[in-house]
Amino acid sequence: MTRLALVVATGCYCGYTPVAPGTAGSALGLVVWVAIRALGPPVAEIAALVALAGVGVWAASVTERHISRTDPGIIVIDEVVGMLVTVALLPIGVGGALAGFLLFRLFDIIKPYPAAACERLPGGWGVMADDVVAGLYAHLVLRGGLWLLATWGG
Repeated sequence: MTRLALVVATGCYCGYTPVAPGTAGSALGLVVWVAIRALGPPVAEIAALVALAGVGVWAASVTERHISRTDPGIIVIDEVVGMLVTVALLPIGVGGALAGFLLFRLFDIIKPYPAAACERLPGGWGVMADDVVAGLYAHLVLRGGLWLLATWGG
């Protein structure tokens, strides 16, 4: 089970990228989003998001115990889920997805309240929660930008 947890937590080993593993995990999140969108119904997007978040908590907890470190950089399932939160159910294409990617990376790095506080939750909950909050912030900003474009952009 530890090996499976490592595969999931590291995003099929994207977390071992020597430079910016969180960015690699976020990019994987976009790939997962494209695959989910190809399935069609919005319920698939929500179901995948909830399932990956739950599995991510488990995998991050197991990986933390295995490595004996809190929130090691190799864990990127949290970035995958954070990206899915960012773009969930939004009517966007490539440009919107890239904007969401940049917004998520920004919020994931600066960790505005309560994201930083969420890191103190135990085990995988702390690993995942701060990225879900960052994803929510990015989602709201992206949604607001889309609204502004639709309202004032013509």
